[in-house]
Amino acid sequence: MLIYLAALFSGLIFGIGLILSGMINPAKVLAFLDITGRWDPSLVLVMVGAISVAFFAFRFAKRYGQTLLLFPIQLPETRALDRRLILGSLLFGLGWGIAGICPGPGLILAASGYFGAILFVVSMLLGMLIFDWLERCRFARKNLNANVDH
Repeated sequence: MLIYLAALFSGLIFGIGLILSGMINPAKVLAFLDITGRWDPSLVLVMVGAISVAFFAFRFAKRYGQTLLLFPIQLPETRALDRRLILGSLLFGLGWGIAGICPGPGLILAASGYFGAILFVVSMLLGMLIFDWLERCRFARKNLNANVDH
């Protein structure tokens, strides 16, 4: 039960932060991304604030390996920049640049009934399902090849 309350509290803080910072306004986000046009640098403060908090949170996580509620933390084990990471990053950035919405603000906007965000969230969920299907196919093919080799 405590983990659900912590998740709810964290989600509320995150959502309020997104609303107060203007991250749920696609026009503001697109203006931030438009560095060759009418650039709006105001979201730099949001990033600096987020990085500052994350810096100390990740240091804590690496040191203790668990949350404040004593749950284990799973951090990435590799720092490799492989093709999958680069392709996924490019697709994420492309989607963000086209819509001006990323997943967190997208969920808030969709809950408010904004049609563009609903379309974004449905597309995001569809992309997650396709990724899951591709991963299952890749895993099955890998196991099949391993069994053929033996």
